[in-house]
Amino acid sequence: MMAELARFRKALLSCFVRRGDALFELTDAVLAAGPVPSLPHLSLDPLHRRGHGSIYAALAQGRINTEAMRDLLAAQHTTTRPVFAIDISCWPRCDAECSPGRGYYYHPSRHSAGKPIIAGWAFSWLAGLEMSTNSWTRPLDVQRVPPGTNINAVAAEQIHAVLTRLPRRHSRIPLFVFDGGYDAVRLALAVADASAQLLVRIRSDRCFYAAPPSEAAIRVGRPRRHGAKFTCGDASTWPPPSTTWSVTDPQYGSVLVQAWNGLHAKTQQHDGHGSRGPRPIVPGTVIRLQVSALPGRTREPKTIWLWWYGPADLVPDLDLLWHAYVRRFDIEHTFRLCKQTLNWTLPRPRTPPPGHQNHRSDGLTQHQASKKRSSERLILQPQLAVEEALLSLVVAAAGAGLVAASPS
Repeated sequence: MMAELARFRKALLSCFVRRGDALFELTDAVLAAGPVPSLPHLSLDPLHRRGHGSIYAALAQGRINTEAMRDLLAAQHTTTRPVFAIDISCWPRCDAECSPGRGYYYHPSRHSAGKPIIAGWAFSWLAGLEMSTNSWTRPLDVQRVPPGTNINAVAAEQIHAVLTRLPRRHSRIPLFVFDGGYDAVRLALAVADASAQLLVRIRSDRCFYAAPPSEAAIRVGRPRRHGAKFTCGDASTWPPPSTTWSVTDPQYGSVLVQAWNGLHAKTQQHDGHGSRGPRPIVPGTVIRLQVSALPGRTREPKTIWLWWYGPADLVPDLDLLWHAYVRRFDIEHTFRLCKQTLNWTLPRPRTPPPGHQNHRSDGLTQHQASKKRSSERLILQPQLAVEEALLSLVVAAAGAGLVAASPS
């Protein structure tokens, strides 16, 4: 175990191509120091043997080999059930009016003028999930989302990138889980050429359509492109489920999962929009998830609607899918760990050039989150923070290395 940890640390150090020693010590300090009021306080940690000036120098002038770090992170992902979550986390910069590249994003707890909206920078995180009761994740990639960029396109880019880096020993097709806010059909179109499964939460009032009847049943008019309508909120439109799965869970009580195969949506967001051509039809599986209890909650649980997409010859595993969506919320704990304990959003740069000091600090934070866990299991796996178009990893997670421990 210690030898594995030593090999990982050596490989991580080789990813820092300029001011590597300073970046590496800063990574250890962020991991061990805990919450601090400002960056210079990290130099007071015993693991940081340099002056506080080296922190700013490393963040401003250090360089990280992002490709090598991505490969290192992916190589540590050894689980036999490759399940990943992708979500957006914001770095609030509400009062930094002169900072470039700020956008307006949803925030669950902070408000502006009575609305759950903040100004800041958005980052798309990709993390591996553990299908167990702990809340640790394995952050693999973080990419900045500039204002005006479609989050579905960024997520698809991250999926393609991680698929090329995953170890070939995975025998199962990777599953990527998304919460509400993502366009399920657009994601499916973007990864149609990849060997991947998608599981996206959808609104409870969405409408889908079955395959149209055969042309022989149509006497006049052009062939129909859509069949019977399926409305999630109207049980009278539901045909008998294609598959049903039920189980009793110690945390969620009675769990009922129903699936309807071969349903598609009428999408507006596609590459041919405005060309007067036919809309793409992407068949998938609509899933209804219902539980009788919530852990630690007394309120009535809501019915969850999901949409699954995968290769045509693959049958969805309902037991895996409902567990994967429940475990998706573990990434929220990763966000909290990085921001509150690893000081990811601690720096307050004034007018940094895009992808400079502030974005280096993302990577470092991630490295620490993971290291925090690895200190318990002694095997590290960093999480990579990538800024914008792979410019440079923020050093504050030694750039991009949030480490997550992989089970031995």
